[in-house]
Formats: sequence, structure tokens, C-alpha cells
Amino acid sequence: MKLKSVAVVGASLAGLRAVEALRKCDYDGRLTLFGAEAELPYDRPPLSKEVMTGERAPEDVTFRDLAHFENLGVDLHLGCAVAGLDVADQTILVDEDRFHFDGLIIATGTTPRALKGADGLGGIFTLRTMRDAVAIRKAMRPGSKVVVVGAGFIGSEVASSARAAGLDVVIVEALKVPLAGAVGEEMGQACSLLHGDNGTQLRCGVGVEGFEGTKDVEAVRLTDGSIIETDVVVVGIGVKPATGWLEGSGLEIRDGVVCDQFLAAGPGIYAAGDVARWWNPLFEEEMRVEHWTNAAEQGGLAARNLVAGSKGNPSQSVPYFWSDQYGSRIQFAGRATADEVQVVSGSIDQRRFVALYRRGDRLVGALGLNRSKVLMQYLVQIGQSASWDEAVGFAQGLEIVD
Repeated sequence: MKLKSVAVVGASLAGLRAVEALRKCDYDGRLTLFGAEAELPYDRPPLSKEVMTGERAPEDVTFRDLAHFENLGVDLHLGCAVAGLDVADQTILVDEDRFHFDGLIIATGTTPRALKGADGLGGIFTLRTMRDAVAIRKAMRPGSKVVVVGAGFIGSEVASSARAAGLDVVIVEALKVPLAGAVGEEMGQACSLLHGDNGTQLRCGVGVEGFEGTKDVEAVRLTDGSIIETDVVVVGIGVKPATGWLEGSGLEIRDGVVCDQFLAAGPGIYAAGDVARWWNPLFEEEMRVEHWTNAAEQGGLAARNLVAGSKGNPSQSVPYFWSDQYGSRIQFAGRATADEVQVVSGSIDQRRFVALYRRGDRLVGALGLNRSKVLMQYLVQIGQSASWDEAVGFAQGLEIVD
């Protein structure tokens, strides 16, 4: 069946790549992009870094200008939250109107998790949108004390940006070891050493009990009974897939939109990016990945598979992310669930190393701190299903010439 009307819900990186790929695939029908935010699609990684530090203006992180969408013939609906989906009727609910489609790509991403007790107090923020980043930057005035709740990558980058501005920063992390879920306990501990190196106080194994203040936050109460005075609180305790609008739609929702290996969630319906939970045949496991590169790749692939139908290609890329903190770059490729983790070059003490992750007899992951070029070579090996012995031998050869 020839597609006549395709809707892309989510003006995200994945949504942008989807509409661009549709036109490159010679789809010439009606193409509509819905975005909950009023802004044109923009790059999110700089929000916790250059935008917060003032190195880049918010408008400088926009991916494309309005003319680009006009040239593609995209009907833009920004500042417009889609409220529902009827799979059987092939319609989405927008305000009080119904929009018919014969092809749909879901790219709504995620929303940040909130802390209880933060309502009604100024100076408490989450960071997900451009407007969030601008508000946090304005709140971080000279001399401000900052508490970051959550030592994940977003929280760590916010702490790094605040320290770059000369502010006192305390990170509160409920886990005993930061980043344990992302890179494993041993390497999470290694990466978290960057905080102490740069004057950020890191308090692990303790949660937030509540907040003190009248109009604006003045202190954070912790579960161990201690109190931290503060002017600004940034909450970075993770995100959840933005799937509320899909309740009752008939799609399977399980920590994301459940898809097959081709990113198909139903007839003529695909999902891409942070919101998609799909079967990755390269690792033979179901996964949902909240990384920039995954969103970029899947947005285009979902569009191509929608057009190709039964002749599509599986989504079997190697998950990859990076995080810039305190002038250092952390990179990870693959999966962190492993039987063994081994540092194969450099050293943790020097804050410059590569660690490999073994599952069975196969290389499944690689972590690099300040080893950018080398890390990308391991990404290729993971994509080629290299054995553990091959990876270790490769590392030994690199160590000789490094």
C-alpha cells in the first residue's frame, strides 16, 4: 500500500532524522511533525554543558532552521502535545482534533523523574529542555551553593558546569556507587573520582528526605539526618519514557514502546530513540537506549523501514554514549552487563584508561576515560562480535605502541 499520510510524533533528534529520511526515501505524501515544545528540534547534550556555562546561546543548538522544514514540505505543529492514539482507526488525538495517518513514527523520548516535596519552592529544577537549561543558568549566580541530586551523567555534567562557574557543589547519590547501572560498580567508582579531583563533594548511599525554605529552597534534608544549605537544586534522578499519551492505544508499553527488531510496534507504526524498547539481534537481547547516537540512527532507520515494509533492516547497532566532565571525556560502547571487567590499557590512577567487558567468550562492552580514538576501535570490534581473546590481544598490541 502506498503511504499517503505519515505522522511523526516528537520533534526530537529521532523525529528530525525520521522526517529527513522519509524525504530521502522519496516519500512524497503528507508529512506532519508534532512537537510538545515550542522550539524547533535542538541538540540536548549541550544543555548541561555549553548552554549552562554560557559558552553557547540557546538558539545556537537548534539543528535546522524553519526554511529547512518548509523545503522538505513538513507540516510543523510545535508546542502541541499529542493526547492519544487509536491504532484501529489510525488516528492520533491532537487537542480536540483527530489526525488520520497510514504511517506513524513515535519519537517522544523521555521525561525526567521528579522528587516528592519539591512542589511550590523556587530554585529546584530538572534538566530536560532548553528552557530548563536557561532557567538553571540564570539561577546559578556568583556565590550560589548548588546541590545536585543524582550522580548520573546528566547530574555529573551539571556539577561540572557549576564548578566551571566557580560555585560550591555537592552531589547527593542514593546508590553506594554512582553509574553502577551504566558502566558497572568498579568502573562507576573509577569515573566518580573525577568529582573529588575537581572539588565537587560527592555523598553516596544517602537520599533526599525533603527541602526547607519558604519561597525558595534554602536547604536539603537527607535521609541520614544531615542538612545541606543551598541556593539551587538540580534533580537528575533519571528519566522515564514519554508514553502516557499511548495508554489504551493497544500498543504494548513496557518501560517504552515495545518493538520488534525492525522497530515496528504495530502495523504501520514504528518507534525510535529513547522511547523505543526493541530486540537487538547483535546482542540477542531486548533493550531501550537513552543515547544521542541511538536516537540519530533509529530515527532514520524507522523511516526507511516504514517505507520499505517487509524489506526493512533490523536495528542492530552498538549502543554508544559519551559524557564530558571537568575537561575529561568518558565514552562507553556496548553493554555493561558482563561476567568480567578488565582494565587493558592506561590506569585509573592516571584518569586515562580503557576497560573491556566480557560476557561468555565475547567482547560486549568498552569504557574509555580520555581515550577517544582507541575507544572507537573497540566499538567496531563489538559490532563485529569479536571474541574476548581477540579483544585482549588487540589491546596488548595497542599498549605496545601507545
